[in-house]
Amino acid sequence: MDTQNLSLYKFDGCPYCHRVLAALERLGLEIELRDILTHPGYRRELVEATGRQTVPCLRIQEPSGGVRWMHESLDIIAYLERGFAGGAR
Repeated sequence: MDTQNLSLYKFDGCPYCHRVLAALERLGLEIELRDILTHPGYRRELVEATGRQTVPCLRIQEPSGGVRWMHESLDIIAYLERGFAGGAR
């Protein structure tokens, strides 16, 4: 897996977002961060795609061209650990 196909929608005061950010740091991963409070366009994208503005939300661009959205912090962390436990590829 490649981290270039990932974007994390978040905001700074969100404790669940910090949980995901800590996992990214622990795994040595860098992905695009999209703050929905400082960039209203990111919030709009999130709401249009998922129908809600709940963060954290991981946007996964699939190789097939489709997009998958993952909302729960523990699900996001498990996904990252499965795909990147050995570091970014």
